[in-house]
Order: sequence, then C-alpha cells, then structure tokens
Amino acid sequence: MRDQQDKRFAAGDKVMYAAQGVCQVAGIETKDFGGRQVEYYVLKPLYAPNSTVYVPTGNPELTGKLRRLLSAQEILALIRSMPREPCDWIADDAARKDAFRQILAHGSHQELIRAVKAVYRHQQELQQKGRKLHMADERFFKEAEKILYDEFASVLGLQPEQVLPFILDQLEGTGQEPPAGGIPG
Repeated sequence: MRDQQDKRFAAGDKVMYAAQGVCQVAGIETKDFGGRQVEYYVLKPLYAPNSTVYVPTGNPELTGKLRRLLSAQEILALIRSMPREPCDWIADDAARKDAFRQILAHGSHQELIRAVKAVYRHQQELQQKGRKLHMADERFFKEAEKILYDEFASVLGLQPEQVLPFILDQLEGTGQEPPAGGIPG
C-alpha cells in the first residue's frame, strides 16, 4: 500500500473513498471526453460489488477523498484508545449537524469515534428518559458506524457485523486477535 501522503494508488490497492467506503482499485483507465484524455481510478466498492466509481486522477478535490486503509496494528491501537477519547455533545442542533457533516466528509478516525461515542452516550441518556434520538443524529450515527466498521472489517478479515463484538472484546481485555485469514496491514 502506498504512503498516505503519496496519493497514487495502483490496481489491487484497497482504499477508502469518502461515502463509498472501502473500495478496491480495479485499475487506472484513460477515457476520451470531447477530445481530451482524462485518467481515472476505477474503484469497486467492496460492500456494493455491482457499483463502479470513477475518480479523475487529476482532480485534487476528488482524489483528496481517497486514502489508504489503516493497518491492523493501527486499528487495534485506535480501538484501545477509545476509552480515552472525549465525547462532548453539541447541544445546538444546527451546529451539531454541521459538525457531523464535516466529520463525515473530512474527519479523522478519532473524530469519527468521538462523535459516535457522543451520539451513543446521548442516545443512552435519552432512552433513560423514554425518548429517542433525532433522525439526523440517527442517520449520522449509522453512517459513521458504517465507515468505521467497513474499514475495520476489511482490514481485520471480519464481516462488518462482527466488528462491534470484536471491539467490545478488545475493550473488555479479552483481546482476541483478528482471524488468521485477515487482510495483512
């Protein structure tokens, strides 16, 4: 896998692409558009195998949304850091919605984890009062979880639905290792 600073990827590389999630680079193709040759990354989303995404290699705004996947060691370190991550709730609905939108578009793993943790804790508080999350918060929660779970699953050789139990095992100290057939980091 290429260094995160080197945005060039090759066929076979697994990458994260914005809202598409984990993708495999199927190749790099040049297409002719109105007499102009444009080079594209051809991406195949792992969890939407019938989809194909074309990302112009010369468009920094779009290639900036491509990044390498974390290694298994980086994921395990991130999981172990979760209890120490702050999780402040943003009370203002508009400010929270904007913050969540920014995190989904450009956020780091730590920002995603902090936000998911904040929503989860807020959800628990609301449940104790017999109330539910706002729909916008629920949508963010599901989308952020999907981003994290899909990447963790791909790298650790798990199914996405196995990620939460794996994280809980790590946090409870049982610390099971990823399956032997997991994708090397």
